[in-house]
Parts: sequence; C-alpha cells; structure tokens
Amino acid sequence: MGTDRRGSNRTPLEDYALLSDKRTGALLSRQGSIDWLCCPRFDSPSVFSALLGEADDGRWLLSVPDGTVVERRYLDRTFIVKTIWQTAAGRVRVTDFLSAEADAQVKELDQRTRVIRRVECVEGSAAVEHDLRIVFDYGRATPWTRKVVSGTSEEPGLLSIAGPDALFLTGPALDPDSDAQRRRDRDHGGAETTSGQSRPDDAQGATASALVGHFEMSEGDVLEWMLTWHRSHLDAPDPIDVSQALEATAADWEEWASHISVRNRQEELVLRSLLVLRALTNEATGGIVAAPTTSLPEDFGGQRNWDYRFTWLRDASLTIGTLVDHDFTDGALHWRNWLLRAVAGDPDDVQIMYGIAGERKLDEDELHHLGGYENSRPVRVGNGAYAQYQSDVIGEVMLALSALRDAGVEEDEFSWALQKNLLSFVERNLDRKGHGIWEMRGSAQYFTHGRAMMYAAFDQGVRAVQDHGLSGPVGRWRSLRDRLYEEIMEHGFDEELDSFTQTYGNEEVDASLLQLPTTGLVAADDPQMLGTVKKIEEDLLDEHNMVRRYRTEAGLDGLPGNEYSFLMCSFWLVEQYAKSGRHEDGGKLMDALCGYASDLGLFAEEYDSASGRLAGNYPQAFSHLGLVRAVDALEGSPRYARA
Repeated sequence: MGTDRRGSNRTPLEDYALLSDKRTGALLSRQGSIDWLCCPRFDSPSVFSALLGEADDGRWLLSVPDGTVVERRYLDRTFIVKTIWQTAAGRVRVTDFLSAEADAQVKELDQRTRVIRRVECVEGSAAVEHDLRIVFDYGRATPWTRKVVSGTSEEPGLLSIAGPDALFLTGPALDPDSDAQRRRDRDHGGAETTSGQSRPDDAQGATASALVGHFEMSEGDVLEWMLTWHRSHLDAPDPIDVSQALEATAADWEEWASHISVRNRQEELVLRSLLVLRALTNEATGGIVAAPTTSLPEDFGGQRNWDYRFTWLRDASLTIGTLVDHDFTDGALHWRNWLLRAVAGDPDDVQIMYGIAGERKLDEDELHHLGGYENSRPVRVGNGAYAQYQSDVIGEVMLALSALRDAGVEEDEFSWALQKNLLSFVERNLDRKGHGIWEMRGSAQYFTHGRAMMYAAFDQGVRAVQDHGLSGPVGRWRSLRDRLYEEIMEHGFDEELDSFTQTYGNEEVDASLLQLPTTGLVAADDPQMLGTVKKIEEDLLDEHNMVRRYRTEAGLDGLPGNEYSFLMCSFWLVEQYAKSGRHEDGGKLMDALCGYASDLGLFAEEYDSASGRLAGNYPQAFSHLGLVRAVDALEGSPRYARA
C-alpha cells in the first residue's frame, strides 16, 4: 500500500466501546467492527489496525445486513458489550468480550488473548455477516491461513500465522473472500503461497486477505465465534466453553466493583471510570497504560499523534490516590508495587514512563504505511519522551505513597528506602530545568508546576518522619522545601498579572497550575490561586468553557499546529471551583463535561468543542481520573451532597 492510501478511518471515537481482559484492549465500533487490537499486551504490535487506516489494515466486522443498532450497553459493571440489531424481519443480540476469567498468574503463563463474539436471534429471522481481515505487526505482515484441528478437541478451525504470532478462529466456518483475493493480486502481483493466498513481495505493503461468512438465523438460533491469539510455535489451543467464559468474565468484573453504589448519572460515570482504570491495568504486573491506543490525533489531520500504551509514573501515582479515596487499597498497593519495581536501582536512572512490566527503552518510530486516523500523520509507536526530565514526577510519587501511608498501609524496608533515594534524586536535580508535565519538545524550562511538585516531594518526606515515625534527614528536607517555597513565590508568581505563571520569567499560564493546591504550596481559596484561576479563565477557556492545556500559539512546546481542549484540565477546573467555594460554577461545568462522555461512559484525552467530537487517545486514564476527583470534590457542596 505504501504511503498513498485509499482512505482513512472516520468512525467517531465516541462510537467505539472498549473490551478488556486486563492485559490488552480492543476497540469495537457501534457497527460491529473491531478496528484495534494488540496481542497479548496493550503495547504489543496490533493485529487489527483499521483504527489508524482502513479495513485492509485489519479488522473484524460482524454486522446484520439492512439492520439498525437500536441499543448498545455494557453488561452492568463489566466490559462485556451487548448490542441489539433490529431488522424488518427480526431482532439479533450480539455479545462481545475478551475472556478475562483466569487469574493473573495463569494468564501470564497462558499468554493468550481470546476475543469472543456470540450472536443470538431473539425474534423473527435475520442474517449475519462477517468480514475478518487479519494483518499482524501493525498491518505489515500478512498471515498464512489454513484449516487445522485444535488440540484434543478435534474441532476444526482456521489458523493464521505470521512470524511469532498466530490467531486461531473457531465457530461456524468463514471462507476466503474472492474479491479481496483479486484486489490483492492486482495490488501486489499475485505471488502465491502454499495456502493458496497471495502474498506481497514487500511485507511493508501487506494487505489483509479477508475471510467472510453469511449466516441465516431464526428465532432461538445461537452462533459463537472465538478468535484466540497465541505464540505461533505452539499448537492451536482448545476452544473454551463460551457460556462459562461469559459467566466467569462477568463475575470477575462485578466482584471488583461490587461495593460501589450508583444513584445518578455522575456516580455511573465514576463507577465506569474506576472500571476503566482497572481495564487499562496489566493484571499480572500492575502497570497501567495511559490509553490502549497510539496516534489518535490531538488535532484532526495534524502531527500531534503519540503512543500512550505505556505507564507514566504520574498517571500511576494519581491512580493510587484515587483508588485509596474509593477504598480500593489492595488495588492501590498493586500499583505501588509496580511503581517501586520500575524505579528500583540507581535513582539517577529514574524515567517519567516505563513499559507495562517496567521496560525502560521505549524508542519512537513512525509507521509510514498507515494512513492515520482521519489522515493524521505520522503514526507513531514508542514514545521518545521517556528520556525527558520532568521535575514534577517524584512529587507525584511521594504524594501518592503518602496517601497510602495515611490510609494505614505500612511501609516496608524496601519502599521507604526507595523513597529516600528518590528525594536524593530530587536534591541532586534541584537546579535542573525540565520539559514540564505535558512533555513539551521545546527547550527545557523552570516550570512552576514542576518546581511546586519538588516542594511537595520534600514536604511529604518531612511528614513521613514527623507523622509516621520514619527515619530520614528531616532537617535538610525541611530546608530544601522552604527554599523552594521562597523561590517559587519570587520567580513563579507575577505580581502584575496577579497569577502564577507557566514558567519562570514568562507571562503565560498553564492548566497544570490548577494543581498547585494539591502540592500544599497554596490553598485553593488563597488570593494568589484565585488570581491564577482568573487568568486561566481569560487565556485558556474556549467558547464552551473547556480548558486548553496552554496556549500552543506561544510556541513553547516546539510543535506545529494546535490542539483541542484537554478534558483532564477541565475536570481540574471543576475541582478548583469546588474547593474554592464556587460550587455553582463547578456544577455547571461538571454537567457539561458529563455530556461529552460516550454513550458507554468513556472519555478520550481531548474534546473538540467546534465539532462536538472526542479527540486524542481513547479511552484516556487521565480523563477518567480527573472525572472521579472532580465528582469527589463536588460532593461536599450542597448541590451535590450525598443522599
């Protein structure tokens, strides 16, 4: 295919549902197409890549011809999707999920991903069609497909293999699509494989060979398909019982969230947001990805397209605090243990992000053969920002671990010693400039938010000694904390603007300044903070009162183009309003933000107010964290008090 693509995916992000087995995630469109799936982990190469291009980049469409989707929902407290199709002659229910029933240890050994699609004709009659196109390695490796018998079950299925990857399909048989075959022959010269499928000479230009099927159903009929990823050197796996898998998967999700009460739309979104955090977590390692996707644009058609399938220390830390606030201490401890393993070793080697299991090398590459979502290029895998220095990160970590201590989780010798090493790292980098919370690719600066988080790091060290009896050089930490306070007030607050500033010496504001009260540097209702909020409202609000991260036109980030309003920042403003007594303003903004969620309660990274569309990687953990914190902050106000 090369770089001259025939088309580009225009399915609105809000039309996608997330499926998860707590190791990876799939995106399923309202019309029944799985357009994104990486196996076996979130950060593995994709086997379905139509999200970032077109159908021939890999997808699995299961649809009802001439039918209309009249209902779509998650099975309560799960990531199992139920879709109802209505036709003139009948009604069909489709159930889609990733099997998540095995425990974490078994999953780690099993190394399999199971996509299950169950179709029931619940009324009259209807037809169901499939269009399955598998292309491994981000659409670069066309598989060799043949019929085999699986393991001990003697059930035939279709096995697709390319390099280390294999997908085994069981269920009613699908057949090769002759139209796709002719298209492949035309595009690639028709080099034949031993399976009778054409194979391009250049794997970079791989085109999917389609498997299709048409099935007539009558009321009461049930059809089930299972697509299982496994290592290609292993035998095709035995299929599992779909009904048992469905029941076990539902029970697994429901048990985790069983103690959360839901009485209104906002509490429903809090529940879904907490579930999203669990869904984006690798159950075996505890690493949480910022999003299950890469390169969904911050500006449709632009270049601000990044890979978010990694674990940021900041995100993991904020997640710990949120889970503690909602009585998920065990889950928070799981994340803490990941965090401590990831940063173990020489504190001077600390990174801002890691792979799901703590991998350190996340080199960035561009996939020029993919057209990009709505022609937004380049498509990137890996994230070069892992090598940046960001001065806020250790403060975020220390605040999160302090929340665990305050919740009664005792430090062990390893965890507290590591935190003392992290404070030594902050001290050695006290005068070092950074790239800020937003991973700007311009020159390093003294970002006010970052300096405030350094203040918070030492402040939490002092508190650990004073309040919890832990050992440490409390006098030195107190002196460094106080020095940072004086510095920030002198260089990070502009008296003429009556506002804290984005960096020392400039007159810009940044949405990260809304987080200054969490550092302990200044209270939410302090006059300096209120002046900062006023400046943010003047400079960063769009026409719908949504908050941008910063003014891209100022040029500090070193990137071309613009971006849309950032949902996390808008939730931060709600939190700030609530904590400074502006409950009515916070309530109005919160009501508007809740309206930007998908019908399934999912948020992307950004929101384009002009088009009314979600933008950026999806679903985004940061946005869901922001929603939970904003609702928590509002609940203390008269309007949002608990019943």
